[in-house]
Amino acid sequence: MDISANTAIVVSGGASGLGAAIARAFAAAGAKIGIFDLNIEGGTALATELGGAFAHVDVSDPVSVAEGFKTLRAVNGQERVMVNCAGIGPASKTVSRGAAHDPAMFAKVIGVNLLGSFHCASQAAAGMIATDPVNKDGERGVIISTASVAAYEGQVGQVAYAASKGGIVGMTLPMARDLSRDGVRVVAIAPGLFKTPLLEGLPQEVQDSLGAQTPFPPRLGAPSEFAALARHIVENPMLNGEVIRLDGAIRMAPR
Repeated sequence: MDISANTAIVVSGGASGLGAAIARAFAAAGAKIGIFDLNIEGGTALATELGGAFAHVDVSDPVSVAEGFKTLRAVNGQERVMVNCAGIGPASKTVSRGAAHDPAMFAKVIGVNLLGSFHCASQAAAGMIATDPVNKDGERGVIISTASVAAYEGQVGQVAYAASKGGIVGMTLPMARDLSRDGVRVVAIAPGLFKTPLLEGLPQEVQDSLGAQTPFPPRLGAPSEFAALARHIVENPMLNGEVIRLDGAIRMAPR
């Protein structure tokens, strides 16, 4: 799919981190930017900077997601690209000091990371399917979700996070198959260690130590590199139903 001034994109979690990098990259390519986030101040500021639109959305709530799409579509029109970047990752073991994992915390992680991605993807797809194709392949839209290498090598304390990201991996192919006859592609990216706000808050020596775990290049990934892959996915019509590891060949140790 060609990215042009008529291409509208919605990015969940677009106020910061990987989501903000996606918004900036697609704005630079000429797309109309729409941002979902709970961070009203940050989301509004970035949307204004990029000439886009912002909607205050809790992705774990399908009603909030529906209202968010209504708000953004009124400004930018029907989105042709949906990128799911909203996510949380609190750490907790299955049993810690004799106490079972907090079930509410586990449910919240699943609700934001997995159900949130599903709500945004399914509602975006419904809108895409109702539009005319944009090219000779019959393409109507592209959905990109953010998985993680933790889906494959979840570390100690990542049981909830790994489960949520494993769910994204598991739903990518069947969702692509569901939507194939309607010309909507579905792909997921599984990043390794990237320089997100969480890691940027750590001391530089800790960041350097984490980055050195990556075989090559031995550093933290840049959000712009994540965004570059997302753009390529949109522009390459043969990428569909796949989960792409973007991790510098890292394989996470238990701790």
